[in-house]
Order: sequence, then C-alpha cells, then structure tokens
Amino acid sequence: MLYHFLYPLSQEISAFNIFRYITFRSFAAFLIATIVSIVWGQVFINFMKKKQFGQVVRDDGPESHFKKAGTPTMGGVFIIGSIILTLLFTANFNSKPLLITLGVMLSYFVLGFLDDYLKVLKKNTDGVSAKGKLLWQFATAIIAGWIGVKYGVIDTELYSPFLKDSIINLHTIYILFVAFVIVGSSNAVNLTDGLDGLAIGPIVTSAATLGIIAYATGHKEISEYLFIPYIESAGELTVLAASIVGAGVGFLWYNSYPAQIFMGDVGSLSLGGALGTFAVMTKNELLFVVIGGIFVVEAVSVILQVGSYKLRKKRIFKMAPIHHHFELKGWPEPKVIVRFWIISIFLAILSIATLKMR
Repeated sequence: MLYHFLYPLSQEISAFNIFRYITFRSFAAFLIATIVSIVWGQVFINFMKKKQFGQVVRDDGPESHFKKAGTPTMGGVFIIGSIILTLLFTANFNSKPLLITLGVMLSYFVLGFLDDYLKVLKKNTDGVSAKGKLLWQFATAIIAGWIGVKYGVIDTELYSPFLKDSIINLHTIYILFVAFVIVGSSNAVNLTDGLDGLAIGPIVTSAATLGIIAYATGHKEISEYLFIPYIESAGELTVLAASIVGAGVGFLWYNSYPAQIFMGDVGSLSLGGALGTFAVMTKNELLFVVIGGIFVVEAVSVILQVGSYKLRKKRIFKMAPIHHHFELKGWPEPKVIVRFWIISIFLAILSIATLKMR
C-alpha cells in the first residue's frame, strides 16, 4: 500500500521514483521481511511457550524425535504475517499474478491454521480430515486457475524448460492440471517439513529461483531474448519471492537445529501452495519439478512406500518420507538437513541455467 502512496509523489519528489523499480522493492522486501520475521519470531515463540502450545510428535516416528514434543509450533503464522506486512510496504497490488498467488497462499494459510488449531490447541490429533483438506485445496486451486485463464493472466499452453515454443495446449483440462500442481506442491512441502530447518531451506531456494524467473517473465525484452512466455505484471512476483526468502531466513534463525519452533501446517501448506502458484503464474509448471526437486522426492517416497505396502506388504524405505529413511540409516539429523539443502541449491542453479537452453 505504501508503494501506491509514495510512487505517485515521484512527479513532485524525484527520490520516490526509485519505487518504480522491482529490483529495489525486492531488495527492500527481503530486508524488511528478514528483520520483521526475526523480531516477531521471538515474540511469537515466547507467547507459544507461555501458553504451552507445543508440537505433538507422531509415536511411530524416529525415537530421536520424541524429545521434540512440546516445542512451540505454528511458526507459519509469523512467516506469513511478515510476508504480508512487507508487501504492504513494497508491493504493487495492481498485479493480477501477485493477487492470485496471494489469494492461494492466504486460503491455504487459513486451512493450515485451522488444522494446527485443532491439533495443538484443541488436542485433536486428527485435525482437519484428509478429505476436508483436499476439498479445500482443490477448490482454491481450481478457482485460481479459472481466474488466471478467464481474465487472460495466463494461457492454457504447456511449456517445456528446454524448448522455445509450447509443447501442447491443454485447453479446459489445463485448469485441472493447475489444481494438481498447486495442491501437489502444498502437500509435498508439508511432507518435507519433518526435520529442523529441512523444509524452509528448499522453500527459500525455490522462492529465490522462481523470483528470478518471474522477473524475466514479466520483462518484455528479457522474455523475448530468452524465448520464455511474457506475462504482464508477473515481475511483481519477484517482490513476493523476496519477501518469502526474507521471512524464511528469519524463521530459520529459530528453526535451525535444534529448533526453537516448528513451521506447522499453517506455514507448510500456505508456502507450498504459493510456490505451486508461482510456477503456474510464470508458466513453469514442468520446470518446477526440478526447482522443487526435494519436495517431489519426498512426496514420491511416500507414494511408493504406501503403494508398495498395499500391493506387496513390503516397505521400500525404512520409513517415509525419505528423510526419515536416512535418519534410520544412521545419518545425524543435521547431516540429512544440510545435504538436502545442497541438493536444493544445485537444482535451483540448474533450473536457472535452463533459461539459456531454449
């Protein structure tokens, strides 16, 4: 909102002209979100400790996790809060891609908050039912996809990260495809959030990567040079990406091993949904498989584990998601986390490199 107040004043005060630049507002967003997240995070942790609202640890998980019971959770509240507060200072809300992405993130925030509220505050270990979650997630994602196509924000073409032109037009099926991308991303991030700092690392690298791509997608000359689809106002997603990175770094200040607070579904569902919508709004649904490779592997490990047990009564991994498999193989938790971060950084750089392969 501050952008909409200050930038018009640039005609009278030339210094305010700097607000027109997405790059400046993105750097400012990162700094603001980081500071707000760190400051707010400490206040939030103290509040959760005072109220004794702690994490409920699954009794079938690794024994080393039992000691984490009671650690404050729902850290996603101050992550998303920091992002929204930052955007009020730095974002241009005339951007349709930004508004659609925010809409998905806030909808999933409400869902995650309700789920955590039932689990942590009401001591209901089931939280929102699995069917209820999927219904909410798919309804939100389908609406987002429909709005995007209906109002010409995005088309129904599907693009490959290695080809200049689209590979297929999905027409009306595209909206359903969009829903699977967004819902899949949300749940994959949720599954990844099982170790101290494990999920927020790839969230930060994925957001940074998608932010760079969004800037190129929303810049007509750059998009033409790189042979990627040009999407009007998509560059504003870079400001959102910078806010996510900053808030994520602030959260990691407290979530790094040993964690003082956990993200909770309120954070993982909303941030995962935002990343999936990012991919859709920049037409990088297929490339997102590489960008969010860690999330994909975590989700696939669960699918394979469940499928194998139902069909063969045998497990492929010692435990799923796969990060628990490595824990049970004897890897210390910090080693699992850092190695997954390294892979995430590698995949981020590889994804950016594909921009020159078209």
